[in-house]
Amino acid sequence: MSILVNKNSKVIFQGFTGQHASFHAQEAIKTGTPVVGGVTPGKGGQTHLDLPVFDSVHDAVAETGADVSGIFVPPPFAADAIMEAIDAGIKVIVVIADGVPVQDMVRVKRYLKGHDAIIVGPNTAGVITPGECKVGIMPEHIYQPGRVGLVSRSGTLNYEVVEQMTGLGLGQSTSISIGGDPVNGCDFITILKKFNEDPDTDAVVLIGEIGGQQEVEAARWAKENMNKPLVAYIAGVTAPPGRRMGHAGAIVSGESDTAPAKMKRMAELGAHVVENAADIGRTVHEALNNS
Repeated sequence: MSILVNKNSKVIFQGFTGQHASFHAQEAIKTGTPVVGGVTPGKGGQTHLDLPVFDSVHDAVAETGADVSGIFVPPPFAADAIMEAIDAGIKVIVVIADGVPVQDMVRVKRYLKGHDAIIVGPNTAGVITPGECKVGIMPEHIYQPGRVGLVSRSGTLNYEVVEQMTGLGLGQSTSISIGGDPVNGCDFITILKKFNEDPDTDAVVLIGEIGGQQEVEAARWAKENMNKPLVAYIAGVTAPPGRRMGHAGAIVSGESDTAPAKMKRMAELGAHVVENAADIGRTVHEALNNS
């Protein structure tokens, strides 16, 4: 099994005929992702990549039964695209755009209440269930099917950890980048709950960063509810207070937001905390053998 996406998903791309969506849709199709069409307002009725183009997400869902959308529209228009997907009944919405205004995401989160959609992102590398479905910009060739779930704020650290695990023969059930913005569509706990319920995920890797308390809250939830090993790494050990580091959400605003403080607290809560990113794959291997 897997979480969020699989071989039975029906995927559309919003902004389908644009350069970036076209490239990543092609890459997804090559790897077997069940892409059923896309949306570009004003181009409905045309075909692109041998797939139908629709004027709206509502039309795409009505015609194809789509339940997953990859949003490749410019940041100023991302919020409207997300809310359109929510309205149309899309269940998993993957927002690639980097630079979506925080106020827009606050509005989206408010709009999401009462709906059962999961928003991954913005500023995400996407979601992949290796060998079955990819909605995002990650290099698919480094992933392999397996039984380790991965959730991260960083896309590139996600790739690093996957390559380590793949080298050790540890495949992934699903890998998710929730994005590094201050306001995410979903948080670590949302994803941990899904992995905990998945019978084919044996352990979970959580890759966090400085800024906020999402990671500690996730470790606390895992201690109280999760029956699988949680391996955690926090990036940004040398980051100075008050300076944004890479992601918009990666800023130390207090002592508890620093990487050492987070790692200490997460270790106290029972997570297998890794201090050096190069040791993550080995730690996962050890945690599985000892569980």
